Amino acid sequence: MNLMSENKNNLSHWADQMAERIIREKGDKELYTCASGITPSGTVHIGNFREIITVDLVVRALRERGKNVRFIYSWDDYDVFRKVPKNMKDPERLATYLRKPITLVPDTSGTAENYARANEVRVENALPIVGIHPEYIYQADRYRRGYYAEGIRRALEKRDEIRTILNEWRTEPLAEDWYPVSVFSSFTDKDNTTVTGWDGEWCITYHDNDLDKSETIDIRNTPNSKLPWRVDWPMRWAKEGVDFEPGGKDHLTEGGSYDTSKKVVELFGGTAPVSMRYDFIKLKGMGGKISSSGGEVADLYDVLEIYTPEIVRYLFVGTRPNSEFAISFDLDVLKIYEDYDNCERIYFGLIDVKEQRKEKEKRIYELSQVDGSRIPSEPGYQAPFRHLCNLLQIHEMDVDKALSSLDDVTEGQKDRLKARLTCARNWLEKYAPEEFKWSLSMDKEPIDVSDSERKALRDLSSYVAEYLDQMDEKGFSTYIYKAAADNGLENADFFSITYRALIGKEKGPKLAGFIKTVGAEKITSILSKY
Repeated sequence: MNLMSENKNNLSHWADQMAERIIREKGDKELYTCASGITPSGTVHIGNFREIITVDLVVRALRERGKNVRFIYSWDDYDVFRKVPKNMKDPERLATYLRKPITLVPDTSGTAENYARANEVRVENALPIVGIHPEYIYQADRYRRGYYAEGIRRALEKRDEIRTILNEWRTEPLAEDWYPVSVFSSFTDKDNTTVTGWDGEWCITYHDNDLDKSETIDIRNTPNSKLPWRVDWPMRWAKEGVDFEPGGKDHLTEGGSYDTSKKVVELFGGTAPVSMRYDFIKLKGMGGKISSSGGEVADLYDVLEIYTPEIVRYLFVGTRPNSEFAISFDLDVLKIYEDYDNCERIYFGLIDVKEQRKEKEKRIYELSQVDGSRIPSEPGYQAPFRHLCNLLQIHEMDVDKALSSLDDVTEGQKDRLKARLTCARNWLEKYAPEEFKWSLSMDKEPIDVSDSERKALRDLSSYVAEYLDQMDEKGFSTYIYKAAADNGLENADFFSITYRALIGKEKGPKLAGFIKTVGAEKITSILSKY
């Protein structure tokens, strides 16, 4: 399928609309640069992932229009270590590194060469799983080797203009002796310093406020200086020629860093990129709020435990970036899988819907796939998530046994179904409500029942042995009611007794379907005790 030609004129999705806007506003270019980035000051959580996948979707839309696109992701790892997150190992030791660059902070987990790198690696290893492959830029390395020396000097030359721009939205104006540069002390590595002078060329003088010492450094070869955020961001836009970069609603509010940066960037000879605002994400059914510094987070790995990669993408593809939504870990998981399956059925023409919705859902399905150039040739094995949970519990949570119990799975569906079964098992073990969990009473003692209840269970057992494999769920359900009626039991009472006998609980999955799923052999083995 040639998605490039089909989607060139398809503007049903916001990513395609944004791609068209970028081309319109930036003109026909040989190379378009799309950017994203973050400070790896703690766990890079699923809320941060929203910016990454927003860029990825726009990059895909541009490439499908035949455009050459560079997707850069900046690790702002020369930022200050301001707070020790709650979920970090050895917090007392980490606290001794406060106010230093995060690349100089040790990784107390012992997995990487420093604190920042540990957080970076976790993201870099996860993104390919969901089909995202940016080019990484490490700002600490660039600053420390003088890559931005000219940018720093330009900021110093334009400091009066920069101060005027920043003061437009400040309640307290910046001082006349303010400099648009900060310095990590050569003596302590901390940023508790004050820039006191610039020679008009490459050297700045700063005062270490902790030690009451001063030093003059050459910004070309001394790895100490960096620009503050509202100057650094536009400097890099100009340096990299960024055409598109989204921002959180905190950055894109009136007077926020985007408003100031789109003016400051002109002082560096550049223009502001096209942007769009994305909203925040909540967690549902997991507890806590998303906060890197607080340490109460869910990252991409946490979400991938519960959702397959294409459904992780689907969560974001199907929601406009400026809409707030929740990542669910509760019973909503069942509906999300059902929604994705409906989208897939529409894509393959298995559901008849109006043309406008069909176009929209087909585009969502395409962008949800991990490899945008390889759309599946057939729908997945669309067993409801609840059914998979029941299968797993029948088979003692063994994914392979549950998979092998389904004899109509095609080769093209097998890997996708196994991934879904693995997610279902993870959800059962970590997040499913207790009433959702059960185990067959294969080796348990029979429950106490009356003579009429015992007779009804025996009748049900004989009906299972004789009729279960010959009819569908609806047909067999009549025999459940017959076993109750023939023995003078109310339907509700008999259902409760049957659940207690089979799984030790008062309630359970829909009974007829459950008995069909478990199979005659296991059901009769349990009921034969009565």
